[in-house]
This record gives sequence, C-alpha cells and structure tokens, in this order.
Amino acid sequence: MKYDDVIGQAAIKARLRRQVVEGRVPHAQLFCGPTGVGKLPMALALASSLLCTNRTPEGDPCGCCAGCKMVARYAHPDLHFIFPTIRKGSTSSSDTYLEAWRERLLTSPYFDNQDWLAALQVENQQPTFYVADSNAVIEKLSLVANQGGYKVMIVWQADKMSVEVQNKLLKILEEPPQLTVFILLTDAPERLLPTIASRVQRIDFPLLPERLLQEELSVRNHIDPTAARDIAHISNGSYVQALRHIGVDEEGEMLLENFKTLMRLCYMRKVKDLRDWSDVAAGWGRERQKRFLDYALKLVRENFIYNFRQAPLNYETAAEAEFSVNFARFINERNVEDMLTLFTEARRDISSNVNARMVFFDTALRLIVLLIR
Repeated sequence: MKYDDVIGQAAIKARLRRQVVEGRVPHAQLFCGPTGVGKLPMALALASSLLCTNRTPEGDPCGCCAGCKMVARYAHPDLHFIFPTIRKGSTSSSDTYLEAWRERLLTSPYFDNQDWLAALQVENQQPTFYVADSNAVIEKLSLVANQGGYKVMIVWQADKMSVEVQNKLLKILEEPPQLTVFILLTDAPERLLPTIASRVQRIDFPLLPERLLQEELSVRNHIDPTAARDIAHISNGSYVQALRHIGVDEEGEMLLENFKTLMRLCYMRKVKDLRDWSDVAAGWGRERQKRFLDYALKLVRENFIYNFRQAPLNYETAAEAEFSVNFARFINERNVEDMLTLFTEARRDISSNVNARMVFFDTALRLIVLLIR
C-alpha cells in the first residue's frame, strides 16, 4: 500500500511523509474520522513507509524491497494488527481471525463494520476486543523487531476496546519499546479513555469531496460518469458507501422494500399484517435490525427535504427518489420530529436487547397515528 493508493487526503499524506523524512514519527497516532474516508489505507501506507528498506527521499515506500512485498501481503513479521472479533470457543483474539483479516484487506482496505461482519460470517453478534488482544500486543511488541527496524501496531476500531483492554494498553503507550509505532483508528474518539487520548497525536480525516469520489468511481471502478456522479452525491463523502451503491445492493433493496411495506401497512391500518411484519423483522438479527432503523431515519429525513423541491439537498438513490414522489407528502412539519424520535428510540431499544418483536410492533402502531397528522 502506497500513499498514491489512498484516495484524497493530500494534506495528511504530506504530514506523514514529512514525519518519516525528518525522523520524527510519533510513537502513537490516532486517526479520527467518519467511516470510508481512508484511515485504514493511510495507516497501511504509513506502515509500508516505515517498514520499507529503500524508501524514496520524499518518504514513500519503494514497493519493491522485501519489506514492501511482505507488507503488500499483510504478512510482514513487524506489522501487527488488533481488531474487533467474535468469541470462538473459550478464548478469542485477533490472531484467531488473522487469515480472514488478511483476506478482507486484500479485497480492499476500504471497508466498515458491516463488511467485517460479513467476512466473519456472523450477523447477530457485535465484534469486540478481548483481554487476549491486549496481552498479545504487549507480548509481540516486547520482542526485538524481526527485520531490525520499526515495529508497527495498527488498532482498527479502537473505540470498541473495553475499559479493561484500554487500561492494559495504557502502560505500553506510556513507555513504548524503541522504534515502536502505534496507529489507532476510530470514528468515535470520544469513546476512548482520556488517558489514552492524551498519549496519542490526533489526526482528523475530513469527508472525501464529491467530485473526487466521482473521479475515483470512474477510474478505479469503471463506472459510467453519470452514474458515478449520482453515486458520489449520495455517498456522504465515504468511499465505502460509494462501493456499496455500485451494482445491485441486495440489502439496500431489502431495506427499501421493508420500509415501503411498513409505511403502506401503517397507512392502511392493517394491524394484523403489521404484527406479521414485526415477526419477520424480529428474525433479522440485531445488526440488520439496527441498519433498518438507521435507514428508516435516513428516509424520513430525505422525504421531508424532498418537499422543498431542492434536488441538490437530497441524497437518494433512483429507487428511493421514485418512492419519494408519492410518499414525501406524508412527512411534514407536524410529524417529522416525532417520527425521527420514534425510530431513534426503537434503535436504542434494539441496541439494549429489548424484545425486537415488541419494539417493531409498538413502533408500527405509533406510526399509524403519526402518518395521519
């Protein structure tokens, strides 16, 4: 992975190159920013530069030395990862899933928690870090570098570390071994302990510009320019979201169809059918249930905005826009805030393991009243 492989973020690339050239690489950095803006690819590019034995005068990895070739396979002995996983058997750690992690990186380093769940082949579980991860970090970084240079530890989704795991990592962050570099990645820095945040140098990643996304979709993914423009517009500055919009997104279609069904049944006041729909939704698994409620929040907002007839302000797919033609009039200033609150509360309840069937059926009954306002 080279800096040129990372989409945009020119100022951050220049900053990291300068660190390497001047020999002033912080022992711990925190890459913050929304999902899909290039935090993980940038961390991999920095790791490649640090582990390269023949880097350029500008601080770029050569791409040809033994170190670069090992990093390209994510198999360098001095490049380490920890990331959220699912418990397998009596113990679990990132090392248990290292092969799946490498395969996911080789597919594309632009991915999110949803993609990682798919790689783990689980749906109704939430990945997390385990104490074994922090123990492995301490053990691996206490050893001499295999290649005699830097050791790099990348922590993906660092905000998912428990307080216990963060506290165990704190000591090695305070007193890191020589030539050891930590790169923590997060889209929720507020969830890190203040003691962790105070010991890392923070770099904030902005959203990717819409025009840049359009160009990348056309060049990297061979998307028609018009389609690339539309996809870039609805991707909210995230290349991960843009990738998800390419081609047939089966889950996206499923979410839209279920939202349409829910709204139609609520409008027609078909309580028995709503009970049946709630039974189906209860069987999706918690992560998909949360994604549906996030999607419902998005469509409520988009349909409210649709009423203002300001196309640049709408971020909908063609199928969603077609649905909004007839549905938007049901979302107005009299019910929009209550509908947003309703779906937000439902998502909170699902996250808290409240009975999903009850949550969805109660939400549906309350929607009946809101839709006629």
